[in-house]
Amino acid sequence: MQLLTPDGDRVESVTTEDGVTYTVNFTDEEYRELYRDLVTVRRLDAEGLALQRQGELGLWASLLGQEAAQVGSGRALRPQDMAFPTYREHGVLYCRGIDPIMPFGLFRGVDQGGWDSNAHKFNLYTLVIGSQTLHATGYAMGVTMDGKTGSPDGEAVIAYFGDGATSQGEVNESFVWSGVFNAPIVFFCQNNQWAISQPLERQSRAPLYHRAGGYGFPGVRVDGNDVLASYAVTRHALDEARQGHGPTMIEAYTYRMGAHTSSDDPTRYRASGEVESWKAKDPISRMRAFLLKQRIAGEDFFGQVEEDVRKIALDLRERVLAMPDPQPVEMFGHVYPTGSPQLDAQRDEFLAYQASFHPEP
Repeated sequence: MQLLTPDGDRVESVTTEDGVTYTVNFTDEEYRELYRDLVTVRRLDAEGLALQRQGELGLWASLLGQEAAQVGSGRALRPQDMAFPTYREHGVLYCRGIDPIMPFGLFRGVDQGGWDSNAHKFNLYTLVIGSQTLHATGYAMGVTMDGKTGSPDGEAVIAYFGDGATSQGEVNESFVWSGVFNAPIVFFCQNNQWAISQPLERQSRAPLYHRAGGYGFPGVRVDGNDVLASYAVTRHALDEARQGHGPTMIEAYTYRMGAHTSSDDPTRYRASGEVESWKAKDPISRMRAFLLKQRIAGEDFFGQVEEDVRKIALDLRERVLAMPDPQPVEMFGHVYPTGSPQLDAQRDEFLAYQASFHPEP
């Protein structure tokens, strides 16, 4: 599914064999805001990588190249919907209105990456590959049990994962349970072509979205570098889920332009020519071309966006560097909401152990 070509030409609508028509009807200002989102998310991601390279973060998982899939799907969510991310959904986090500094505490090691999931309808980052799909499935089943589906104002759930995660048992189990129990969930697979150092052909002999049929629900592939198509397909799937029509799997066909994480060296396993070919499909470049062709925005607008985003990134950097180093005992502080005798005993033992060391002169 594609509504915006790599050259920035608009496809008004696409109708599937099942009679589903995908399109968007944004105002000029909404188109401009989508562009602003894409640029902001990329700039904040670049700041994260720079901070890691400068020794300020222990790790960073970049989303470079996947901005359209994340912004498009993130903006398609309604306020009542719940999202379950991996550790790379910085763009979705931004679209949910969460302060972008939040994941930096996790990657800097000053906190446990905690934010109020219920307040933002965005679960905590999950580093265990694929496990968030089971969390999302259980949550979605609970939504049904609470009677919060069956209307346009119902609730839906979205679970993000990568192409490599489709080889995990948890993901397949979540497909089984969601299909059997007709859970109101959208499985959003960002197929960025590389599961760390393993290419897609080592993950599946068939297109990933075809798997959905085996579990009894529809699957669709969308151009993951097209923010308009990513929005349209995700919004339709979420609306289907909230009205009680069950799960959908979306395969966002995109590309990871950078490394898997800051600890990875992609030059060891993929050709530079492959990267260059995907640069021609860059999600920001095509959105910019569209805005120019449609005369929705000009150079003054693009320049102002760059300046605004530069200030946001600078503010983020300053706040990250100002994060206080935690005391070791703080790791016991947020395990149970009302405490635990066992945890109290462990904390006391730790404090006694810590006090046994003589301070350095």
